Amino acid sequence: MRRPPSPPPGERRLVLRELESGDVPAVHDVYGSEAATEHLSFTSRSVDEVRAIVERSIASARTVPRQEHALGVVERATGDLVGFARLALDPHQQRAATIGFALRPASWGVGYGRETVALLLTLAFAELDLHRVWAARAPLNAASARTLLAAGLTEEGRIRGHVYVRGAWRDSITYGILREEWDTP
Repeated sequence: MRRPPSPPPGERRLVLRELESGDVPAVHDVYGSEAATEHLSFTSRSVDEVRAIVERSIASARTVPRQEHALGVVERATGDLVGFARLALDPHQQRAATIGFALRPASWGVGYGRETVALLLTLAFAELDLHRVWAARAPLNAASARTLLAAGLTEEGRIRGHVYVRGAWRDSITYGILREEWDTP
């Protein structure tokens, strides 16, 4: 598969959109992939598990007040869903949220991660008027570290024994960004 070229500065190749029931196969391309879930807080998912995730995401979009934005990452030019992005309001902090994303492996290496984070930050700061956004990654996920730093987040620390996955406790490296640190697109 031919990868799209990098966009000119300021031009986005991706958009975020609400998930639809027909997105299950495309989301499964991400969450059913051992490679794509290697550094996530869960192992690869079955089609039925992905269907439940998509259904919960559709339902969460209708809640008032909305606490979670679970969205498809879509190539603007093709309309293909290439990933899954999530922004969840933090119930313990006012005007704060956590973000995460996963892309199908065929979409890796072309800057889609950075664009996805930029879109999530635009949602957080420009649309939801949040004050702070944070993210976490697995210590061995160097690509995620580069992506988060390139998107403007700052490494903040390590949460020891944070996630139990694949039969063991794993640390998480955390990143954060404040609204005043964010460069508007």
